[in-house]
Amino acid sequence: MQAGTEQKTKVGLRQVISALRHRNYRIYWIGFFSSIIGMQVQTVAMGWLVYDKTGSALNLGIVSGSVAVAAIVFSPLGGVMADRIDRRRLLIGTQSGALACSLALAVLVTLDIVVIWQIAVIAFIFGSLQAFDQPARSALVPRLIDRSDLMNAVALTSVVWQGSAIVGPVIAGLVIGFLGLASCFYLESIGFGVFIICLTLINVRKDEEAPRARRGIYTDLLEGIAYIRANSLFMTLISLSLFNAVFGLSFIVLLPVFAREELGLGPEGLGALFTAIGIGSLAGTLLVASLGDFPRKGLLIIGGACVFGALLIAFSLSTWIELSLALLVLLGVTRSLYMTSSQTVLQLRLEDRLRGRVTAVYGLTWSLMPLGGLQAGAIADVWGAPVAVAIGGVAIIVFTLFVGLRQPDFRVALQPAPAR
Repeated sequence: MQAGTEQKTKVGLRQVISALRHRNYRIYWIGFFSSIIGMQVQTVAMGWLVYDKTGSALNLGIVSGSVAVAAIVFSPLGGVMADRIDRRRLLIGTQSGALACSLALAVLVTLDIVVIWQIAVIAFIFGSLQAFDQPARSALVPRLIDRSDLMNAVALTSVVWQGSAIVGPVIAGLVIGFLGLASCFYLESIGFGVFIICLTLINVRKDEEAPRARRGIYTDLLEGIAYIRANSLFMTLISLSLFNAVFGLSFIVLLPVFAREELGLGPEGLGALFTAIGIGSLAGTLLVASLGDFPRKGLLIIGGACVFGALLIAFSLSTWIELSLALLVLLGVTRSLYMTSSQTVLQLRLEDRLRGRVTAVYGLTWSLMPLGGLQAGAIADVWGAPVAVAIGGVAIIVFTLFVGLRQPDFRVALQPAPAR
């Protein structure tokens, strides 16, 4: 009996990591993990650097908004380039640019000559590079594995994001505390360098399909927008995503303010706050996965978003470190509940020929999260960070209930389809 149980465990483990049996994907995954760890370290270190230098929540929002502006401007072109040139070489270029930016920031901090406009410019460049990097990564992964392992590869990619959200902030907090800010940016550049090396080691198989005739970029873009506008379900999902990104997740930008002003924490404590969100997000992702084909996905979306808003209000009122950490874990859980459920519904209902354009619009809503940081930073400068976060929580609850209660077709559309 025990041998049988052990055999099932081994089989289950092999299924969980089946995509890693492919050499190309295994090498890519290692490099991708190191790069994303570097990005998480950068998020914490750059936020602490800005607030340490200026003491201004508005400046935190400006730097964060620089990333969002770059994403808005260059994401459409990034998607086009990912479909027209070698994805591996494009990734090597974006990662090389990110490495150069992190080294430049490290040198500026080391020489103690860094000023806010330099940080904002570097943040804009980072955002521009990510606008090309993300679609190239999404398009490259299917070429590294067999089609049968594609779903597993997507899951392992999600594990990287969730795991790095836990580990990265801890590393950043410890490095800032013991070695200084500059060391964080040097470490970040190493992460990008490892990914570059890994990309040079993989062999991408050639596309065997004949190239398809391409229409104009704007023609395809307008067709996708018209399709979204004609479908109330997609319009609602994208609107909820946009509203939650701008008014909900903007609290992340203000975490350095909460760490220092409300909770009396240093850089190590700030890293712990980020880590709490990562733990909750990972737990929420696993919870959604355990639900399987849950029939009432609309309940998870609407209920999860409303609870998320209520937790934001509670977090804004907390001055107790342990309570704040617990609330951040719960915020991560509820965020994963409504985000993952929303993405699942979107993918299930989409026509395949329009999948890329619609999911690109949906993904762009989350790129606008730093702009939410800009408005939250402006409010925080006038009335304080707790008020800014509480306003965001109230706004999310009101908007989500408006969508859920005033649009019955949305709830009906999320019910399981009748058997055919």
